[in-house]
Amino acid sequence: MIVKKSNDIEKTRIIQEGVKDVWIRWLIGQGSGAPTFYLRLFEVDPGGHTPLHCHNWEHEVYILEGKGKIITPVESFPIEAGYFALISPEENHQFKNTGNQPLKFLCIIPKDGK
Repeated sequence: MIVKKSNDIEKTRIIQEGVKDVWIRWLIGQGSGAPTFYLRLFEVDPGGHTPLHCHNWEHEVYILEGKGKIITPVESFPIEAGYFALISPEENHQFKNTGNQPLKFLCIIPKDGK
């Protein structure tokens, strides 16, 4: 069993094309012994965003704090604390912070989807 505080996990800035002011904490990841899923905590600074991207696995997202949008090539969905989303495999998506505070969300992915 693993029981920790999220603030005890190092926050790492994501440096990648199409990313602006995004941080990640791998709460449950490599080395955790998790057999099936990994759990990540993202923080997107005001005005920041992830790239518009897709991958071959689903992931589930739960918004903890802040306000933003999940953007697809055809529509955009406003999000804030308490919202959740299922992003299907091969579905293009981007997270954008539209508020004045950090946008924080949990993201669950399959272990092989890193």
